[in-house]
Amino acid sequence: MAFQTQPVIMQIIPELGPGGAEQGCIDIAAELVNCGAQAIIVSNGGARVPELARIGAVHINLPVHTKNPVLMWKNINQLRKIIHRYGVNVVHARSRAPAWSAYYACRKTSAHFMTTCHAPYNISGDAKKFYNSSIAQGERVIAISNYVANYLHEHYGLGEEKIRLIPRGIPMDRFHPTAVTPQRMITLASEWRIPDGANIVMLPARLTRWKGHSVLIEAMAKLRRPDLFCVIIGSDQGRKEYREELVKLIEGHGLSGKVRLVDHCNDMPAAYMLSTVVVCPSTDPEGFGRVPVEAQAMGRPIIASDHGGAQETIVRGQTGWLTAPGNAGELAESIEEALSLNATQRAMLATRAMTHVAANFTKEQMADRTLDVYAELMRGEVKPSMSTGQPFHMQGAAE
Repeated sequence: MAFQTQPVIMQIIPELGPGGAEQGCIDIAAELVNCGAQAIIVSNGGARVPELARIGAVHINLPVHTKNPVLMWKNINQLRKIIHRYGVNVVHARSRAPAWSAYYACRKTSAHFMTTCHAPYNISGDAKKFYNSSIAQGERVIAISNYVANYLHEHYGLGEEKIRLIPRGIPMDRFHPTAVTPQRMITLASEWRIPDGANIVMLPARLTRWKGHSVLIEAMAKLRRPDLFCVIIGSDQGRKEYREELVKLIEGHGLSGKVRLVDHCNDMPAAYMLSTVVVCPSTDPEGFGRVPVEAQAMGRPIIASDHGGAQETIVRGQTGWLTAPGNAGELAESIEEALSLNATQRAMLATRAMTHVAANFTKEQMADRTLDVYAELMRGEVKPSMSTGQPFHMQGAAE
């Protein structure tokens, strides 16, 4: 879409590192610039900040990652100054702490305030529920899946007039089998010391307990197939004890030569092409989950836990498998079934999966729908909730 006049859109995210929320933020900034808008991202910095200069977006460094009440209050004043300085039309917060600062910064300005909810946050009491409620304060709230939309409706009383369902999208030009050269695959296989002729089971997920790494290791132990080699890709992000726990579990099952932990991968399309099966055995529901979508876009069999966003991105029995969360035996059976596909069955699954992603989860679709929300707000189709100086009432919220 193209804007008739140049709007100014400011996105706020804690940091610009790896991750789906960060990628979506950058993708939207790039699309805004392409459409003639000014794109501003406010964050506490990160490794991906240089990308913004290349796409023509402005980055402003503020400690919006902080949960310190004093610093959050200071951020309000700084954000309000930015809104006035750049003439910001829409402020789009993508996390809870920045959302509080952004919400109050927008008051007494003409800027519209909206949010994206990336996951159903844990509610362990009234105080936590109130803290989480910042993500529900927007004039519009983007939910990245029906699972997240239901969470917003059930816990914060948001209805269809405020929620906009916009799944995450991936760049199909990058995540496509023909985009990966053989040399890129050879380079990774050599770097990871993958045995020739091995069937590769791959789990791309940062090393945090709920991602289900131990479930996969237990499944590998049950399979005991000499042709299997497992690659777990993800940084421990300082969780050294959990990494050591996984290493001991691998050794305890006698899988030291069969399961490899890889800290990071800068070429995930090539990694997917190396894989025979991709797994996402998360024990907690994913708000969306990029890996199942990326794997399907690459034509790879995907097995994920049967909850959360995966139920919306995988067509059960057609583009992948859904297994009971935490059930290593069921995961092992599904891996065995995926490995048993003949060449024709595998090609048919790949075609269905790639078609499914192209129809529902592209970067272009995500960007178009998000920009439509910005335009909707700027056309004044929604009365700003900030006009009264009070947040709208949420059912069950702490007073």
